[in-house]
Amino acid sequence: LAAQVRRLVEAMDYTGQPLDARTLEALNGVLARADDGKTAESIQRLLDSHCLAVINISPESRVKAARGPATAQLVEGGWRQFLVKVVNEAGVTAALRAQSPNAKPLAGSPAGDVMNRWLGLAMYDSQPLQPTLSGLKVEYRILQLYSREAGKREAKISFDVGQGTQDLGFRSDVDILFHCLPGQVVTLHVRDENGEPTTGEFLIRDQLGRVYPAQAKRLAPDFSFHPQVYRADGETIDLPDGSYTVEFSRGPESLVQTQAFTIHGQPETLSFQVKRWIDPSRFGYWSGDHHIHAAGCSHYSKPTEGVFPPDMIRQCLGEDLKVGCSLTWGPCFDFQKQFFCGSVDKVSQYPYLLRYDIEVSGFGSHQSGHLCLLRLRDEMYPGTTSKYNWPTLCLNTLRWAKKQGAVCGPAHSGWGLKVATSELPNYVVPPYDGIGANEYIVDVTHKVEGPDGKLVPAVDFMSAVDTPYVWELNMWYQTLNVGFRTRISGETDFPCIYGERVGLGRSYVKLDHKLDFDAWCEGIRRGRCYVSDGRSHLLDFKVDDLALGENGSELRLDAPGTVHVSARVAAMLNVNADESLQ
Repeated sequence: LAAQVRRLVEAMDYTGQPLDARTLEALNGVLARADDGKTAESIQRLLDSHCLAVINISPESRVKAARGPATAQLVEGGWRQFLVKVVNEAGVTAALRAQSPNAKPLAGSPAGDVMNRWLGLAMYDSQPLQPTLSGLKVEYRILQLYSREAGKREAKISFDVGQGTQDLGFRSDVDILFHCLPGQVVTLHVRDENGEPTTGEFLIRDQLGRVYPAQAKRLAPDFSFHPQVYRADGETIDLPDGSYTVEFSRGPESLVQTQAFTIHGQPETLSFQVKRWIDPSRFGYWSGDHHIHAAGCSHYSKPTEGVFPPDMIRQCLGEDLKVGCSLTWGPCFDFQKQFFCGSVDKVSQYPYLLRYDIEVSGFGSHQSGHLCLLRLRDEMYPGTTSKYNWPTLCLNTLRWAKKQGAVCGPAHSGWGLKVATSELPNYVVPPYDGIGANEYIVDVTHKVEGPDGKLVPAVDFMSAVDTPYVWELNMWYQTLNVGFRTRISGETDFPCIYGERVGLGRSYVKLDHKLDFDAWCEGIRRGRCYVSDGRSHLLDFKVDDLALGENGSELRLDAPGTVHVSARVAAMLNVNADESLQ
């Protein structure tokens, strides 16, 4: 029971409605001490008051439901979640299902009045919870409920653990009168540091720590795997009456601001202005993330087959990420390929540029290592119209891409290059058994034809930031030291390796003129950039008078001597280091 409850607490937090602080503190105390024979009793005493229903499964697997002590309160246009206590005398390990005619007609029942179907209903069965009951005598599950409207509304909720398990006399049904709080429209005015309209990031919680809009059932442009949402100037959020705190920011180059506010039965207007601590673009450095996705991993797969360009540019705008490379890959490929146009997408809002390209993942050669292919002119390998029938070696894909003038490199480079040391560089031979820079050790030695027929390096860059740095950098250092000139570029692999936000790994490319996507990619190919998470910056790095990315980034000395290294350095770091960052 203690193990199941630990997962339950994690699930409540993940879905944006954590247990209240008092209950959580007491529960942690119970879970931390040795089992004294009263642990199960103490856990139940703490959690039972949060239960909307109590389910009893008899030894014959009949299900009986009763009303629990939790206050039946919902909110118009939003989701709330409740605990359901399961007393499992039969040791059943099937899924606990919940249904309601107020959500949709039950099988075999009349369709009923559509206007009375005001409820949304779901059992939360995803990780860290198991999709089925554990068979324990007592455990707790999460019931998620949505209200379409305000006022007092009654719902009939029925529970079962499979066909024929309902108790006789409709005792598996429970009728609950809900008080559905009205939602109010909150208009957000968002301005940048210059007073111009912009898009910002908002993390809104009520006094119990619950996240709004309700996280578990969001649809694009809001993502269910984010606690935050992104809103442009003049856009709105619906909230019920209550007291809230909001954290507002705009990416790692800005300061996080916290504001408290209260909703009192009427629409509200809130104003925010970005406070920067740095703006590298003023020095000619333009941020970009060469590896983000609009489908796959945490994104929706049905019914929208991922999300659309307006949803992706919103992420870039809200994080102040100037260049976003949305790479179409295996999941939802046939739907997402329509957004490729060989240039920046029309949703781009200068200086924020979104472009669709390709990650070779889920394709023919992905087992040899994944590839990021930027600045493509044609997204389909000859002889295919989908993700199938691509080459089985990365080098053959690189020949095709480089002939178009693409800028290419392995994705999430560290996978497969694990070494049991933190020394850089080191001479431990990695296993080469992953999907990162696995084939890179071969490809880096090759030159292939470019657009003009002249030979160019097959690989332009290695990706960094989203895998352990020693694994990434060791391979890079070793190939640099034997004469190859592969560059390095920052990526997030959003929302697969990192789903928190786009731009956790960034390349800051130095441009002499106006930001342009092709020139930004060319800056990576030339190595005229530095890699960062946005909180540390090395501007205008030079050795003697040679700037990074100029003359091949090579300083040639006629004889051994002393060189002068200079850079403009800025950082916004936590007082205490985050030891989890590897």
